[in-house]
Amino acid sequence: MRSIWKGAISFGLVTIPVKLYSATQQRDIAFHQVHRTDGGRIRYRRVCSIDGQEVDYADIAKGFELPTGEMVVLTDEDLERLPLSTSRRIDVLQFCPAEQIDPILFSRSYYLEPEGAGSKPYVLLRDALEASGRVAVVKVALRQRESLGVLRVRDGVFVLETMLWPDEVRAADFPFLDEKIDVRPQELQMANSLIDTMTADFDPAQYHDAYREALEQIIEAKVAGKEVVAPERPPEEGPAVDLMAALRASVEAAKRSRAADGAAAPAEEAAEEAAAAVGGAATATTGKPGKGKAAGKAKGKAAGKAAEKAAEKGAGKGAGKSADKSSEKSAEKPKRRARKTA
Repeated sequence: MRSIWKGAISFGLVTIPVKLYSATQQRDIAFHQVHRTDGGRIRYRRVCSIDGQEVDYADIAKGFELPTGEMVVLTDEDLERLPLSTSRRIDVLQFCPAEQIDPILFSRSYYLEPEGAGSKPYVLLRDALEASGRVAVVKVALRQRESLGVLRVRDGVFVLETMLWPDEVRAADFPFLDEKIDVRPQELQMANSLIDTMTADFDPAQYHDAYREALEQIIEAKVAGKEVVAPERPPEEGPAVDLMAALRASVEAAKRSRAADGAAAPAEEAAEEAAAAVGGAATATTGKPGKGKAAGKAKGKAAGKAAEKAAEKGAGKGAGKSADKSSEKSAEKPKRRARKTA
């Protein structure tokens, strides 16, 4: 990895020199815009909308458009007067529990590596922060922009998470939040059963980008001159009409998936118990009789099976006894004949 910034963590009177690295990278396939007929690259020129002349990069400034359509032009000299920190410091402002920070505020992630003689204070702050169970709230200036951030420990390394300012997060103002939507207890119980059935430890390695893999196959086929075959898409299911039926079917599908993957049975047993509880609740709410009949039928079936087994055993014993008697009689006949002959 190549560092993209150098600075220092300012922690009280302690200064820790560090290098900053991008902690993540996008694996998206990059495309160029080309002419469809001959594959030539598409080029863009910086042209002024007023005189139509091409403008050199050195003559380009930043402009802010007013509601009236007028333009306010800002030069490099204007931007240099801004109170942006140029001290290249990561200032620790406070410490707090990690759960107090909403993840929606996180923007980008960076690794921090100690530089030169900063290894010991780096490790000291790292161990102390990790033992406290807290994170450090910091302020840092990167790429001409001042941001809040969070310092946390991951795999023995400081991770700087830059954050959005609170006014950069939009409010979730949707009409359905003001509507009164009734959810039945049995529906909620079935949803909880589905959640329990699908609960597992998160392992990101078991997921992959199927779209990117298919796109790479298309590119490889183009290079090899093979026929490009579009991958089959799974059928898209529409919205569920019967919520309870959809939840019940989802629970069964999750059970089959778990069984195929060799998952442990406790989650399935819990789901079955929950489903049974839901079925009982549904019967109670509808007020339909039938529990006694069902129990009677179950008992009758069990008794019938027991009687059949007993009959089979009895038949076996009777057959054995009759076979013994017939063998005794056949053994006595030769004895009698021998006596008469004598």
